[in-house]
Amino acid sequence: MKGNLSYENSRMVDAPAPDVYEIRPRKERDGFDLISNRLPGGPIPYAGPDAVRNAIAYAKYYSWSRSRQAIVRVLNHSEALVEDYKPLGRHTPTLSQ
Repeated sequence: MKGNLSYENSRMVDAPAPDVYEIRPRKERDGFDLISNRLPGGPIPYAGPDAVRNAIAYAKYYSWSRSRQAIVRVLNHSEALVEDYKPLGRHTPTLSQ
């Protein structure tokens, strides 16, 4: 007798892949864009003194609301990685000394 295939398959399902976001400075140097293929309307612009913090918060919230974890990469004007926010609160600053 064969086992219940739907039960056996459900036990092998992995957790959903995390959403990956990048925060890049705008070319006009007047703020930042939150970029991901998960954003239905394309990049989201942010400006002001809390632009990066607000973009990170939105990425984490948007992923959480879809039951996923977010990986957020903050890049500078030369597209070098400045900071990396990973699931489970692991924050990795990569600022050069």
